[in-house]
Amino acid sequence: MSVRFVFSKSSGDAAGSGLTGDPDLGAAAPPPPGGRARPFAALAGTVRVLRLVWGVDARLTGWLGAAIVVAGLVPVVTAATVRVLVNAVLAAVAGKGGGPLDVRLPGFAFDLPAMPTGTAVVVLVAVQFTAAQLGGIAAAMRSGTQQLLQERVTQDVRARIMDHAAGLELAFFERGKSYDLLRQAQQEAAIRPVGMVSSAFGLLQNLIMFTGLAVLLVTVSPWLALLALLAPVPAFIADARHGTQAFLLSTLAAPARRRMDYLSTLLTTDQYAKEVRLLGLGGYLTSRFRLIGDRYYQRLRTQVRRRQTAAALWGSLSTVVGAGTYLYIALAAVNGRLTLGDLMLYTAAALTLQAAIQAIFSALSTMHESTLYLDQLFALLAVRPQVAAGALPVGGSAPRITFDNVSFRYPDATEWALREVSFDLADGATTALVGTNGSGKSTVVKLVCGLYQPTEGRILIDGVDLCSYDPALLRSRTAAMFQDYVTYQATVRENVGLGAVDRIEDTKAVTTAMAGADALRILKGLPGGMETMLGRWFGRGTELSGGQWQRVALARAFMRPEATLLLLDEPSSALDARAEADLFTRLADLSDRRTVVYVSHRFSTVRHADQILVLDSGRLVETGTHTTLVDKPGGTYADLFRLQAAPFLDPQPD
Repeated sequence: MSVRFVFSKSSGDAAGSGLTGDPDLGAAAPPPPGGRARPFAALAGTVRVLRLVWGVDARLTGWLGAAIVVAGLVPVVTAATVRVLVNAVLAAVAGKGGGPLDVRLPGFAFDLPAMPTGTAVVVLVAVQFTAAQLGGIAAAMRSGTQQLLQERVTQDVRARIMDHAAGLELAFFERGKSYDLLRQAQQEAAIRPVGMVSSAFGLLQNLIMFTGLAVLLVTVSPWLALLALLAPVPAFIADARHGTQAFLLSTLAAPARRRMDYLSTLLTTDQYAKEVRLLGLGGYLTSRFRLIGDRYYQRLRTQVRRRQTAAALWGSLSTVVGAGTYLYIALAAVNGRLTLGDLMLYTAAALTLQAAIQAIFSALSTMHESTLYLDQLFALLAVRPQVAAGALPVGGSAPRITFDNVSFRYPDATEWALREVSFDLADGATTALVGTNGSGKSTVVKLVCGLYQPTEGRILIDGVDLCSYDPALLRSRTAAMFQDYVTYQATVRENVGLGAVDRIEDTKAVTTAMAGADALRILKGLPGGMETMLGRWFGRGTELSGGQWQRVALARAFMRPEATLLLLDEPSSALDARAEADLFTRLADLSDRRTVVYVSHRFSTVRHADQILVLDSGRLVETGTHTTLVDKPGGTYADLFRLQAAPFLDPQPD
């Protein structure tokens, strides 16, 4: 199928539509401070990773550290032993065996006790065997503990993200940039800690190995050791710079990758399956996914080619230095300044030292890149509510709610959702919110339960600013069902019990809540009754109708009998007329000792409210009861009522 795409950009988000937003990633942002200019800041990142890992599991971290120390020392011990062993054998061949075995280190030398050559060989081979065994044990211990630690760290990071996200203001989730930050943190949380832990502890092991081998190499030439150390530095700096570019590309691509996730979700979840298939959108959405993916791939391919080309070119410098080191050692042995044992020692040391240095800088480069991603994680965890939480306790009686000249607009929006709205809801009264779509009714509900703070004005609970109350206590005294209620992929019991999670296993409480929402009848058609799995994401579950799901969501709101504030946003939109009438009859009984606010477009239910608030374009235009509003000349409520009643009042044609 040939598809022509028209790209769009909305005024509120440069990324544009989730379907037709411009797939080009745009120009790269400047590198973050300290990234390109200070690649050795990766060392600070290593400390942060080790602190994070230690906090997750100190015991496993300790065992891993011990294994790394042993693994790092084994090559040093092996190299030093080879020198002594070869010199002892050569001395015996020359007829000078049995003497003391000399060990030379930078700045000092000492002799091992004299012993027969055969005994010396056995002892030295035993030392090498022991070192090799310890190295094998250390490698196995490192592999096992690192695997376990990586899983612990990954789970801990993801749990931190979830826990922190649960405490963020709803306004945070209204911004596209917030979703990009969340997506990067969540996506990298599954893989990045593994690389960080591996790189951090690999860095430590190679540092130990490097230190020991450098000490041996210094006995040949301090300048040679310094040259071996400095040779990989340019390659490291180049790779660190390209690592920064890789991070910037990932950040730049976050909106596009999030759009790809959205397109994939449209085709792979049951939430959209019916309409997507009915409209035949599969080819369109897949083509769009491929288009965005290709644009990202082109940028990624260019970045990877540059990085690997630079790595190959600068890596040749280390090769030249390594060859020069071998030449220097060989000439020194030919000139008699080194023994054959010295030659073998220093050749092995130089070879391993080069590998250790390259591994160190490679780990530093990886840590540098990981640190940039780690900054994203800590940036997310550093987000705090813009309004400080209060500490006042919430009273146990139905609250009186006052809007004092409240105006509100959603984050990054230019238009007001509410403008200069003032009203008073008496304690224990039932109030209905009426108005056309987009008039601000749902916004009022969100503000009443503290999910948003007013942009201007105040919301008072019993005469006290809502911000002064403890938000957790305030929400615990609030029961709500929103227009876009959640359909949890869980059992009926769990779907209802989540309304009061501490009573999720209380069958009596769940049954009472379901009875209040007239949802018990749903159980009759379910194979497992209350334990029936709803939804098909996790096994052979049962799918409910829209009206049944709405009853379950309403029952979830009724799981809090101690709630003194009940908020219902379109609680009967999916119910038939008889079920709706029954619901509001029950609601009259359930609203005892509660302040109730509900949104409804059906005037057959609105007319029974103690007070009706009529909203239009974000402003409160009328207040009263059904009786006072329905006959008001030119009134908004009266017009809406007549429009809805007209089909039932007009005479039908024969």
